[in-house]
Amino acid sequence: MVRMPAAQPKTIMGISGLHNSVPFKQARFPGLDRRDHRITQGFDSAAALLHDRRLVGAVAEERFIGEKATGAFPEHAIGWALERAGIGIDAVDVLAHGFSYEPLRADFEHSDLARARFREVFARQVLLDRLTETFGGAWDDRLVQVPHHLAHAASTFYPSGFDSALILIADGMGEQHSATVALGSDAGIEPIATVSELNSLGILYGVFTYYLGFAFGLDEYKIMGLAPYGDHRKHFAAMMDLIHLRPDGTFTIPALYRNETDWDRETYRGTLKALAEIFGPARAPEDELTDHHRDIAAALQAALEATLLHTLRHFRKQTGATNLCMAGGVALNCTANGVILRSRQFKRMYIQSAAGDDGTALGAALYVHHHDDSEPIAELETPLSGPEFDNDDIADALAARTDCRATRFGDFGELAAELGRRLAAGQIGALFQGRLEYGPRALGNRSILGDPRHPRMRDIINAKVKKREAFRPFAPAVLDEYATTYFDIKDHEVDTYAWMLFITAVRPEFREQLPAVTHVDGSARVQTVSRSGNARFWTVIEAFRQQTGMPILLNTSFNVKGQPIVRTPAEALQTFVTAGLDVLAIGDHLVEPVTAG
Repeated sequence: MVRMPAAQPKTIMGISGLHNSVPFKQARFPGLDRRDHRITQGFDSAAALLHDRRLVGAVAEERFIGEKATGAFPEHAIGWALERAGIGIDAVDVLAHGFSYEPLRADFEHSDLARARFREVFARQVLLDRLTETFGGAWDDRLVQVPHHLAHAASTFYPSGFDSALILIADGMGEQHSATVALGSDAGIEPIATVSELNSLGILYGVFTYYLGFAFGLDEYKIMGLAPYGDHRKHFAAMMDLIHLRPDGTFTIPALYRNETDWDRETYRGTLKALAEIFGPARAPEDELTDHHRDIAAALQAALEATLLHTLRHFRKQTGATNLCMAGGVALNCTANGVILRSRQFKRMYIQSAAGDDGTALGAALYVHHHDDSEPIAELETPLSGPEFDNDDIADALAARTDCRATRFGDFGELAAELGRRLAAGQIGALFQGRLEYGPRALGNRSILGDPRHPRMRDIINAKVKKREAFRPFAPAVLDEYATTYFDIKDHEVDTYAWMLFITAVRPEFREQLPAVTHVDGSARVQTVSRSGNARFWTVIEAFRQQTGMPILLNTSFNVKGQPIVRTPAEALQTFVTAGLDVLAIGDHLVEPVTAG
């Protein structure tokens, strides 16, 4: 057999987001509450660059402009990726976008509002105009728009390393679907079933998030954290009455049809009214959280899990698939992911670190690459793929501050040992090392750290550092060789937990020893840390183990409420000071605050 030469590698820039989506809604519906502006598409804009068959980098735009989950055109993320590759914009052969509405233009002819939204938000020309305005030149021949769920599917299947897998995409909605089931193989990605946007699990969870007083499309993870405080049995039957499970593995959600006017559809007021009739009045953001609210959150979470298992059982049986890949905003629900993993339906399970819409930037690029090029992308490690800064950058940032003092270490092991001693003594520290994480989780490169054994550490960090709700849990980062000892994790699953996307049980004999990272139901959102995957973070945890015998640290994102995870040394130092942290390991420097007097 004669092997054909590989295609010439293309430079592919993938992007996500719909930059006109929120401005359009604000202009058309000026009386809306700020929370209502989230009820739309196109957030989590990002850029990812493939060059010479490798991933140069991937990063969300929010990291550059400081607006959490922004849908702004990812100009800064694009510019950073080009700079890292050492190329200009003219070297980009393809710009791949993780939405493709153009083939659906005729479906937006039913009203003036729909036509206007297509023309100003979804149309291909909107993105072409912005590309020309930002970078100059003509882009029509270089712009490839990838259907949203195919971009999600590519973002998780191609990095998984699986030869074949069942793929489940579940989110608010793509162009017209809220869930897609597909098969991934060497031949590509083949959708086999879909659920329409009118029956969206992601939207239902988002509407309940709003009903419970939080932000649609932004605070769903808070509901996930709140749910273990409630009793799901009180409202589970009523919750499942909202979701009609079908024998073909799909489902419908008629309560989401209860929005007749444009205003209703933009706010889900009809659905919210229906929920109030069943569960009582909605909670305002400033209202106290009661047991009733906790019970509703618990029932919602249980219903989500039951519906996902219904779909997966059906299509596993239909296809015989033994591997599972997931993506979409629903795949960031760590509790549901843990339930699916423990159901043992699949031998192996993979979720990409940026499972939300920021991940479609990478997915769109990978989809185009695999369509045109049979050679795989080398070293496709997605979590630590953003900007990094050297010690000169850090020294410059330190020189600009008079409220910090720094000690530089010649050996990182010595710095880690000192940080480990400080953490063991009860101090709260931060770690700023290497490349920024891609996705919502801080995985040790932009992290706040604490002693998981300290009975008040969770409350102290929630109230005084992060300034957020007291019920919110923190993750344990554990050396991978100890993961099965402390947590309900099988030996072959250790790597599955590396990106903090699954919840499992803390083993009962260790729960009292780990109060700061054990949730009220005995669970934890575990991150396993290997020496090969993140040597510096591993070294810090090992230094803490040498001090205490405990191979685990409390790990949360290096930010405060409402702020994206810090990107630059200057941001790290500012957050370090304003959050009142005790110590910061940034590059090879150990930083402490300068106290008055």
